[in-house]
Amino acid sequence: MWKTVRQAWRATVHLVLAAAMAFCLWIFITVLIITAVATLAVVGAWMLPETVLIIRRIAGAKRRMTTAWTGQRIPEAYQPLTGTVRERIRTAVRDPGTFTDLRWMVADYFYGALLALALPLWPLGLVVDGVWCGLLRRTPLVLPLIVRIADLEADWSTALLKPSPKAQLAARVEELAATRADAIAAHGAELRRIERDLHDGAQANLVALSMRIGLAKRAYERDPETARKLLDEAQAQAEQALTDLRNVVRGIHPPILTDRGLVGAVRALAASSGLQVTLDVDRLEDDGPRAPAAVEAAAYFVVAEALTNAAKYSGSLRASVRLTRLKRGLRVRVADEGPGGADETSGSGLLGMRRRVAALDGTVELSSPAGGPTVIDVMLPCVW
Repeated sequence: MWKTVRQAWRATVHLVLAAAMAFCLWIFITVLIITAVATLAVVGAWMLPETVLIIRRIAGAKRRMTTAWTGQRIPEAYQPLTGTVRERIRTAVRDPGTFTDLRWMVADYFYGALLALALPLWPLGLVVDGVWCGLLRRTPLVLPLIVRIADLEADWSTALLKPSPKAQLAARVEELAATRADAIAAHGAELRRIERDLHDGAQANLVALSMRIGLAKRAYERDPETARKLLDEAQAQAEQALTDLRNVVRGIHPPILTDRGLVGAVRALAASSGLQVTLDVDRLEDDGPRAPAAVEAAAYFVVAEALTNAAKYSGSLRASVRLTRLKRGLRVRVADEGPGGADETSGSGLLGMRRRVAALDGTVELSSPAGGPTVIDVMLPCVW
């Protein structure tokens, strides 16, 4: 009984908000009429894209409201309104998302108005249910009906607000173009980093090694002691060059991933981070199926970058890492207890992390409010 009451209360709140939005849409008709007249008069054509932006915000609020009730996100697909006034008007008129929002708005004028008219009848129904359930000990009649009405309203809104396949395809193409550009930028940055590491590290050590061996050869006959000292230095230089080369290889694909797998590699990162790291692994067994190498490498670098940032900038002594195997991907969540305020534009490596993840069609969500905590949540799609 109480479960039904709670569901009915949530449904009532949802329907009241839906009715309130429908009432606001009736008021918004005035703005639509003014925009239409001004656009036909040409002199006020600039109002059209601005009005479309307002409609997008209203439709976005409706999507969030419906998602809160159903638990299923409604995607949106809009073309950006940028450029000159003429370009913005052309985009606003041709964008399929504009017609999707207008279709929903026209329909909501009617079924939203019906909800508003039905609201005064609900208190009477609740009284009837109270008598029916309290005195006769029967199953509620009106409360399930309220929940069903909320479900119908959400189903209608979902069907009307869902982008057309053409709009979804256009948005996907645009997203892939941006992802490809980010991937190319990340690839170029990675090549420059490898080149810099080779030039400043291994190459410099190899040049010094060659010079010391040459000097040792010249001094071998006349000064064996000096030659021996130069050869010792050359040996140390060769070992340093090997170390530098190993570091470069680790930057491309850490060998520890091949040897220990993702969980073992992340444990090693946690142990060497200088922080008290809590590692939580969900459905990632050591002997279970592994994610593709590119996904494991991206997850490894996300954890490495996040823990490095936490140690350098947050001032926190503790952090947590959670790896979760999902049906169609891998989720990586890293949190620290620092003061927050992380900024992607400050050169902290977050932009590079986002580009690396975007190259695999993944997503990065950063939450770092003032006062903390800082949480990095990454989704990497893959097939197990």
